[in-house]
Amino acid sequence: MKTECIGDYVKLNEKTYPCTVSLTMDLVGGKWKAVILYHLRNEPKRYSELRKEIPSVTEMTLSLQLKQLEKDGLLSRKVYGQKPPVKVVYSLTDFGKSFTPVLEAITEWGNKVVSEKGEFLSK
Repeated sequence: MKTECIGDYVKLNEKTYPCTVSLTMDLVGGKWKAVILYHLRNEPKRYSELRKEIPSVTEMTLSLQLKQLEKDGLLSRKVYGQKPPVKVVYSLTDFGKSFTPVLEAITEWGNKVVSEKGEFLSK
């Protein structure tokens, strides 16, 4: 059995991918998914908290990405209360938590790139 991205097909949830890299990028790729997972890595958060921590994402995009991450099993969404205003809290599932070491590696690499080739800015 081949485990790297060299031509075998892989399947997850009735979806077929050309390799495991493609599968991974479908689950966490794009501009915002990894950022959302990063902000949830230490504790559950409400939608409004995520909006404050990621101000450059639009409400529609955040909402769509949260739904996709939930559908793919990386996030759980818990609703507290029965009538508005309800409290909705997002947290990583065990599957989502398994991505944390990758997030840490991405963060470390990004910090290194900025240290060597860019600069850190303050607000």
